[in-house]
Amino acid sequence: MVHLNKVVTYSAAHTLVPTYECFNHCAYCNFRQDPGQSPWLSLAEAETSLQVLRGKPVVEILVLSGEVHPHSSRRSAWLNHIYSLCGLALSFEFLPHTNVGPLTLAEMARLQQVNASMGLMLEQVSSRLLETVHRHAPSKHPSLRIQQLEQAGELKIPFTTGLLLGIGETQADRQETLHQIARIHQRYGHIQEVILQPYSPGQREQLGTLAFPSEELIDAIRLARQILPDEIAIQIPPNLLSSFEGLVACLDAGARDLGGIGLIDEVNPDYLHGSVQELTRMLAKAGWALTPRLPVYDAFDSWLSEPVRAVVATWRSRLASEARILY
Repeated sequence: MVHLNKVVTYSAAHTLVPTYECFNHCAYCNFRQDPGQSPWLSLAEAETSLQVLRGKPVVEILVLSGEVHPHSSRRSAWLNHIYSLCGLALSFEFLPHTNVGPLTLAEMARLQQVNASMGLMLEQVSSRLLETVHRHAPSKHPSLRIQQLEQAGELKIPFTTGLLLGIGETQADRQETLHQIARIHQRYGHIQEVILQPYSPGQREQLGTLAFPSEELIDAIRLARQILPDEIAIQIPPNLLSSFEGLVACLDAGARDLGGIGLIDEVNPDYLHGSVQELTRMLAKAGWALTPRLPVYDAFDSWLSEPVRAVVATWRSRLASEARILY
């Protein structure tokens, strides 16, 4: 029996990408393709992927898409397709978490019916970045993304947001972004996690600057822990850290979640995830228990639609049984 009182969580995840096409063109992006250059994932292809996942240690289906322009004639079809993919994942008893860019209130309300949680990176609230890395990214306007967090709160959607660090922001920008998240959460109480994602150079992006320093990430975690309410978990992506020692330092600074861990990080494809088994073993040696979680925290179960809540209940029972066997 292992006795560890320091717990860090993760979500066993697999990503479905409806399309890589995106009308934004952020300078640091390694994900997007030009509109019309990325075929949409078919439901048949998605069903094949989900069939393969049955019986494997996967809980979350991250539905991650490039953005179709709000005024595009294909916008409605794109949203319907995302809805169908989430419904398909639910039918396989997986839990969808959707992150597809800013949505209207009606679009969010529709996807809420087939999602355990949703997300959108706030990144940074500084409008100054609209002149640099977001010059060709209209939906990265801070006001749009702040509105998204507020709409999620109004609809009672369990939500994940976060900061992208090292894209030209200042320390004051980081502070204001964290304060903005804290203010919105204090009004609605719906933010589960805040991701602190360090900029990491990739083969397809155009920014081409140095990776965000690990010591600054640790400082950012400490700052976030000072500003954010205690119930909001701080999430860091382990595949973007330069060393295991750096990961432990981030946990010591206040991070408590490692996000979705799967085969491929679609946003940062140059940085592969290690195996959960090896990560669990190494963290145990450092005094940390790596524990699986669902993409919705239990405090928010009552907010979910009935079909989603039923699948969540099945998973909570399953994880509780596995925990009893393990310990």
